[in-house]
Amino acid sequence: MKIKDIVNRDIVNLTNCEHEPIHIPGSIQPHGFLLGLGLEDFGIDYCSANTTEFIGFTPAQLLGKNFGEAFGAEPLLKLTDYIAGQLLLSATPLKLGLSNRHFLCTVHRSAETYIVEAEPIVEAQKVQADVYNQTSQFLSYMHDTHSLQELCAMVAKGTREVTGYDRVMIYRFDRDYNGEVFAESVRDDLEPFLGLHYPHTDIPVQARELYMKNLLRLIADINYTPVPIFTIDDLENKNLDLSLSILRSTSPIHVQYLQNMGVGATLTISLIYQKKLWGLIACHHYSPKNLSPEIRLAAQLQGHFITSQIHVRQSNEEYEVARKVNLALEKLNGMSFAPTEASFEAIANEPHLLQLCNATGVSIVFDGVVYKNGETPSDADVLKLSQWLSSHAYSAGFYTDKLIDHYPEFDECLAVSGIVYFALAGDPNNGIIWYRPETLTEVNWAGDPAKAIIKDEKGLSPRNSFGLWKEIVKCQSKPWLQPELNASANYAHILQKQVNYLLVSCEEERYRKLSEVLHETNSELENINWISTHDLQEPLRKIQLISSRILDRDEVSEGVSESIKRMNNSANRMQNLLIDILKYTRIKHNDASFETIETLPILESAIADLAEMIHEKQAVITMGAMPVIKGVPFLLKQLFSNIVLNSLKYVADGTVPHIRIEASQISVNADFMGEPEKRYHTISFIDNGIGFEQKFVDSIFNIFSRLHSQSEYQGSGIGLALCKKIMQAHQGFIVAKSQLGQGATFTLYFPEVVL
Repeated sequence: MKIKDIVNRDIVNLTNCEHEPIHIPGSIQPHGFLLGLGLEDFGIDYCSANTTEFIGFTPAQLLGKNFGEAFGAEPLLKLTDYIAGQLLLSATPLKLGLSNRHFLCTVHRSAETYIVEAEPIVEAQKVQADVYNQTSQFLSYMHDTHSLQELCAMVAKGTREVTGYDRVMIYRFDRDYNGEVFAESVRDDLEPFLGLHYPHTDIPVQARELYMKNLLRLIADINYTPVPIFTIDDLENKNLDLSLSILRSTSPIHVQYLQNMGVGATLTISLIYQKKLWGLIACHHYSPKNLSPEIRLAAQLQGHFITSQIHVRQSNEEYEVARKVNLALEKLNGMSFAPTEASFEAIANEPHLLQLCNATGVSIVFDGVVYKNGETPSDADVLKLSQWLSSHAYSAGFYTDKLIDHYPEFDECLAVSGIVYFALAGDPNNGIIWYRPETLTEVNWAGDPAKAIIKDEKGLSPRNSFGLWKEIVKCQSKPWLQPELNASANYAHILQKQVNYLLVSCEEERYRKLSEVLHETNSELENINWISTHDLQEPLRKIQLISSRILDRDEVSEGVSESIKRMNNSANRMQNLLIDILKYTRIKHNDASFETIETLPILESAIADLAEMIHEKQAVITMGAMPVIKGVPFLLKQLFSNIVLNSLKYVADGTVPHIRIEASQISVNADFMGEPEKRYHTISFIDNGIGFEQKFVDSIFNIFSRLHSQSEYQGSGIGLALCKKIMQAHQGFIVAKSQLGQGATFTLYFPEVVL
């Protein structure tokens, strides 16, 4: 059997450390040993090189054997019961006797392997009962603290007492993962780090990801020699994920960083809040130091105390802010403003609007006009900023305490660094913006953050300077607190209603004026139409009368007679056209004259009026039962007459017209009419006429639209337009389908009558 180690020997330096696979180092720390067991048979597939020191077996003697075969039936039974009891990574370590020595073991699963990490049981500095007594005492201290910082200071003190480390820091991250020592308990002779900041580069991304998975990380001796892990050489690129491992070997970059700080041992406990890495409990010792698993768990419990209290303590700290801003919001909500643009001036000048989020200035932009109060940019700059915010699609709102990072064009001299913005309806540039000025802040860094990586004759390495380095932060305002953001968002929503009310009021006024103008215009047009059509018919009648008298004379030549006949026919067509126009313009969308009527008698009456033409063309008309609808009888008669006349007129020479009239009920869906599904009565007129191409289906209903010349088929071009208008007056519609030379179908859709 051939074995190999799985040590990751990729060269790691600060140019590629962000890609360092720290979860698969292939080695462990030497204060314990590791076994990797198969899930099914508990065969030993991985083994650390230091097993000889702890249990007297070399990796070559262990690899390939079953765990029970190597250590006996009793340890195997304890291990299988522990796993079956779902105690993996629990607060109860597994006690095993292996090779006549006793070990505390942590067990977890990594992919297809159970990882057993064993550490020898030693006389603890503090017995377990004392540890938990101290923890209980710490719980009583929690009631005496009010702020989050006070609680963290108590945790730091309690953790140091439990663990015995020289320094315990509560390390808090900002939104960019720069760290701050938020609380600290330190040995009296050591320099305090409280208040110092550390750049995000000190803890790279993949390290933060591991802190999310593995909540406790121990380095017993910074100067340790990594112990390689061996495995059976049966697969290419065989490896073992140690993300959850207690003994996992540390990145050489991190080891060098700690050596530069002069640290000898560390313990790190993750603080997870709302599924994010909020901070760390970072314990430093300036000589090698190991902790028993019981003490580690007690220390980890301190971290749970913090994370369970973060929300409560932050809420307490924000309560006073929330109370004040909510009071301002209530007062604003209690005020009423008229739906006029002048009300925006009153809103902007209301002092509570600034108190709402503790701003020093506010501006409202509506329809290109700026209404503002307090310390704000100029009107031109406000409009420019509003345009930029709207163009960057911040429709859901936007806030920052450092505007210049997002909008470099916004000059520093404008004296505003923090803004809260919400868009308003109407013009895209409409919005409300609260402002805060620049607040100069002094930040104490543990070394120059710009020199987090240094270059020397050996190349790139972590910084070795951690002396106090002061930075003056400019162009940044006091940060916006969540209660302030909530209150501003709530009022922006209320202001949006005010804007909507104003827009609706303006639209109503505009439509009212347009309606008045339209009503006056329509009245004038009706009068003009009546007068023009009535007055035009008088000279036409005279033309017809005179032409008839001339034609009665014998001395009129044949050529003159033909000309006078054509003139008379033209006068007749114009008279019919004027009559049709008058009918068209008199149709109004008015429900006052609607009544529930039987359509069959009206249809029969319309056909009877066309009896002479039907007889002349020997037309055949068939019909079935007709529906009951709501309508205006004389309009319906005009409608039916026009459609039947259209079918009688547009038929090929020598063809006997056949017209079939059918009725049905149908549901019309939204895709067809662009509205919710409705029920309709339909009446279809199906003929065998000349038809038309379907591309003309819309144009045939336009007034004066004709597909054929006057010499072929006589008509005014108003008949189908009149049908469409009548159907609109009945809240229905008309649809035509046809193919050239194959007849046409005109279907009328009337809303269903509920009887």
